[in-house]
Parts: sequence; C-alpha cells; structure tokens
Amino acid sequence: MKLELETKSTRDAILDATDVLLAKHGYKNMTIDHLADEVGIGKGSVYLHFSSKEEIALSHIDRIIERIKNALVAISQEKSAVDDRLRNMLLERVLLRYDSTQHYTQSLNELLAYLRPKLLERRKHYFEEEAQLLASVIAEGQKEKRFAAGDHLDLARTMVTATNSLLPYSLSALELGDRDEIVDRVHKTADLMIKGLSLGA
Repeated sequence: MKLELETKSTRDAILDATDVLLAKHGYKNMTIDHLADEVGIGKGSVYLHFSSKEEIALSHIDRIIERIKNALVAISQEKSAVDDRLRNMLLERVLLRYDSTQHYTQSLNELLAYLRPKLLERRKHYFEEEAQLLASVIAEGQKEKRFAAGDHLDLARTMVTATNSLLPYSLSALELGDRDEIVDRVHKTADLMIKGLSLGA
C-alpha cells in the first residue's frame, strides 16, 4: 500500500512539474532532465512512470480532463433545477480548461502541433464522456417536462460542439480574452441552447 501511494505521489509530482515547465519552456524545450530536476528525482525515476515526454504531456492533459469530469459529475448531482445544472456544467467544462491552460497559452499551439494526432484521438473520447454527463441532465429535464423531447445524447453532443468553440484549444492566446469575457460568452451560448431546449421557449 505504501509503495502504491509513493508511486501515485511521484507520478503526480511529475505531472505538476510538467505544468510548470510547459508554462516556462514550452513543449519543445521541456526535457526529461528538466522534469527530473523540477521534481528532485533521477531521470530514470521519470521513466519508471512514463515511457516518453509525449506520454507525460498527454497524461498531463488526461489529468485536467479527469478533474473536469469529476466537476461535471458533482454539478449533475446537485439538487438545483436542471437548467441551472446544465448551464453550470457547460460553464465549468470551458472554465476549467481555461484556468488549467491560460498560464501557458503562448506555448499551447506548439504543444498541440507536436501532439495533434494522438490528442485529436483522445479529444473525441473526452468530448463523448462529457456529452454523456450532459445527456443525463437533459434526460432528467425531459422526464420532468422541463425540456422538449428528443435524443438527449444527440442534444448533449450538440452542446459540447457549440461550447468547444470557446475552449483554449480552439482559440489563440489573443483570441481567448480575459476570464470575464469567457464567462460572458459561455453564459450567452448556454442560455441560447437551454432556451431552445426548454418547453417554455
């Protein structure tokens, strides 16, 4: 058990260091030596947890997505109205990505260029999982007669696609704007979609 905890702790420390070094150096200039120095471990210890720099960067992104999914699950289980939960889930999926990457937006395009094929494959999976979580709330709203009937998963996928345009992966550092602008845009986008879904529209 102690070994498992130490392994998890070292792995997380490497991913924390990845975040710091991506902001500082960008993906191209980040090395395994830099990561080992940042964590305070030997280079060989990094390779005990990850096979390559690419795997480390992808795992770093996976960890961000895991936090997003956990946040969406928590919101979906709240006792508030379905439209409020849906709006908050859409807001959270964008803002958590923004907050997780805004400190290295200048190196984000570079990171994506190096990881694009594998990342695009992963993103389909990420977005589908998020759509499934949104779909559960839409289905609940349909059951309560708050939302119009329809394929709840298809509607959720549409909401994911619409809000994807506001993600840091879709926008450059300049286009991202500040956090308040992002919040405003997500609220407006979510309100339009929820109004279209609502039986009261």
